[in-house]
Amino acid sequence: MTKKRVMFVVCAALLLAACNKDEVENGAPASAEPEEIEEVEVEELPYTMPFTGEKVAEESFLRPILVTINNHPDARPQSGIAYADVVYEMLAEGDVTRLLALYQSQIPTTIGPIRSARSYFIDMAKGLDAFYIAHGYSPEAKAMLTSGVVDNINGMAYDGTLFQRSSERKAPHNSYMSGENVTAAAEKVGASLLYQKKVSYSFYEEQDSVKIGKNANEVKMNYNNNGSFNSVYTYDVEKQTYTRTVTNTVTVDHLTGEPVELSNVLFFEMAHRVIDSEGRRDIDITSGGRAYVAQQGMLREVNWENRDGLLVAVEQDGSEVQLVAGQTWVHFVPTSPGLTSSVTYSE
Repeated sequence: MTKKRVMFVVCAALLLAACNKDEVENGAPASAEPEEIEEVEVEELPYTMPFTGEKVAEESFLRPILVTINNHPDARPQSGIAYADVVYEMLAEGDVTRLLALYQSQIPTTIGPIRSARSYFIDMAKGLDAFYIAHGYSPEAKAMLTSGVVDNINGMAYDGTLFQRSSERKAPHNSYMSGENVTAAAEKVGASLLYQKKVSYSFYEEQDSVKIGKNANEVKMNYNNNGSFNSVYTYDVEKQTYTRTVTNTVTVDHLTGEPVELSNVLFFEMAHRVIDSEGRRDIDITSGGRAYVAQQGMLREVNWENRDGLLVAVEQDGSEVQLVAGQTWVHFVPTSPGLTSSVTYSE
């Protein structure tokens, strides 16, 4: 195990000055004896969490858990989103976005409200080799789940048992799953929660090295004219994290009442198309394209690629963008009107 040696000075300078003064007053020559130095060993944590980059003492063997989270105004504030390693936000139908919350470093006591699956949600889960949790499905998603594209559990079969309804909200904004039931759900459908595919993101070793791009202490993401799904990210220099606001309301976790704090905000430009009369969409998460990354008050243009199912931001030279340790929020942005119109910033 790696250890760093740190030196601590035992005696303070003021105490040394007082000792010298006493010696002079008593006729003894003042002398500056070298101070004793105590050598203390500080443990350097040896393992890095795959999706947050945070250092930990023990390696994690938990398979990623991917959950569809309701983002309708009536579903806010959501429970457990502050505990997610990564949150992906994208349009589901019409102008309404949904969230995919990725849990791997920790599982909160409650997750939700949980909503229905879409085909590209399932594709995301497959690329992450995640155990996928949803309540409901589109016709395309139902066919994929039934055919076993991913290990999953759905509230349509376990409503009132593994999925619980909250009396505080009305359906369809009130379906939740406890952290304990995540494990029970995997056992119910015979899914392993062992981390086997070993997918992960890339992270900086030193946070000071990420000062790249344009000064952008405030970044806005506009999906459409419906302000209920447009976000503003404000950078806190002291905390070195972003807070998120929607309709002038700070995004908080219902479990704690505390703001969600983000280290990275990514924007991936993708082709979208409406596929049915309900306004459901299909999103191209395979072809790659333009992207922005916001880190430590800076914004720069990069690209994104689908690498064996994992969506990653890449630099112009093809190397993977390194993230700042902490939570990441990823927006899927329609190519029309595109990044230039959808993402704006100010210093």
